[in-house]
Amino acid sequence: MKKKKSTFKNIMVTVGCAAFAGVYALGGGYVITTFLDGGSATRPAWLERVEIRVDERASENSIAESSVVNNPSAGQNLDGGGSRTGEVPQKPRFDEKEQETETESESQTETESESETELETETESETDSEQSDPDKIDGNKTDKDDQETDEEKRDYAEVSHVQVIEQDEQALAVMADVTAVVKTAMPCVVSITNEYTAYDYWYDEEYDEQANGSGIIVAQSEEELLIVTNYHVIEDNNNLYVQFIDDAEATAYVKGISPENDLAIVSVFLEDMADDTLESIAIAALGDSDSLQVGEPAIAIGNSLGYGQSVTTGVISALNRNVFADDPDMIPGYLIQTDAAINPGNSGGALLNVRGEVVGINSSKIADYVIEGMGYAIPISTAKPIIEDLMQKETRKKVPEEERAFLGIAGTDVIEEATARYEMPEGVYVSNVLEDTAADEAGILKGDIIIYIDGEKIARMEELQGLLEYYTAGTEVEVILMRQSNGEYKERTVNVKLGYKE
Repeated sequence: MKKKKSTFKNIMVTVGCAAFAGVYALGGGYVITTFLDGGSATRPAWLERVEIRVDERASENSIAESSVVNNPSAGQNLDGGGSRTGEVPQKPRFDEKEQETETESESQTETESESETELETETESETDSEQSDPDKIDGNKTDKDDQETDEEKRDYAEVSHVQVIEQDEQALAVMADVTAVVKTAMPCVVSITNEYTAYDYWYDEEYDEQANGSGIIVAQSEEELLIVTNYHVIEDNNNLYVQFIDDAEATAYVKGISPENDLAIVSVFLEDMADDTLESIAIAALGDSDSLQVGEPAIAIGNSLGYGQSVTTGVISALNRNVFADDPDMIPGYLIQTDAAINPGNSGGALLNVRGEVVGINSSKIADYVIEGMGYAIPISTAKPIIEDLMQKETRKKVPEEERAFLGIAGTDVIEEATARYEMPEGVYVSNVLEDTAADEAGILKGDIIIYIDGEKIARMEELQGLLEYYTAGTEVEVILMRQSNGEYKERTVNVKLGYKE
């Protein structure tokens, strides 16, 4: 069957084609007209507000400047007169009053620049005068004329004291050059090498190992040079060696330790040192860490990675930090935090202020890939009384193993939980006493808690064993212990003649 053609459909197709042709024709005409007339005939209204203007001075400076003007439809600019094509000359962009203001501003700027130059010249001259003053910078000279002569003994050179640097007020704000401080303080810092015995659990064998640290020369006696360092630097040592600024090395001995404060004093006998070395070193100037302010410049000197003395700088980041609150074996929360780089080997070294005074003893750092610039030091004001007490101890030399003393007990540490729950004193709990040993003969019993040996506080079995390495068999020592009686611990003192280990 044949379909009838739809009249309505034909009409709609015709109207659509006609409309499309009309739109196309109008668009094409607009484009052609715009192209032929340069785009000015049918320009949109918003384009009438944008105009390119050329300053009269543009030909001299070869710079074209554009300005936006609010132009009415008649084609006049705001200055009155002149069309958009710029046939009429325009006024200069800046009038005479503005030019005068600019001239005055330039003159004032030149005056200020000259003043700043003069001020910088005066500051440099003051700095040069300070650096040229040997009394302020050179603290390593030794006055040999004042030394006492003794024909019977070797004529030792007396170690000089560090002379603090006098800094102006600007040095407290910006620390750009620390060479004077380093030159003065470097002779009082030493490198320490600890030779100890390590144990390889995988191969079940012992082997010799070395650890590196730093120290600070704090005093000199008639026979010894005294150096403060961290306890963990000299812990479990078989031999200790100290290297001075002139690279001379000498054997060192432990004089006193304070494990709970991570401090120790080691000594070097003057007879083991050359005169040239004594003349090249200096005794540190101890400052006041209680007066430190956050943001104050800080300088760290130490034996980083065992490569020798190096210097890092930063600021005091924080005070009274409690970094190891969860570890009872670590030092309490009074540490100085600094962003001066503290690396392995810096432990025991000096943290200085801009005057060259020791304000802290570098102790530790937080090592983690997400942490940077967080080192810690023991405040020198806190360490001073501990150092003075440790310097009064008797210097001990380790006894050969075959001659070492033996107490004759088996013991364990009294942990913090036992102290709190059972009210047990801190010390070494005697879990067994061997027959026919020094402890058995002195009357030490199982269950006693040893708290002091020969005046040294004992908190762990490891400390007790380490202390006995400095005593020969046959030495008599005083032992203070706590013994339980009627449900409470009472103090008792016994004298023990140490024996040999069979």
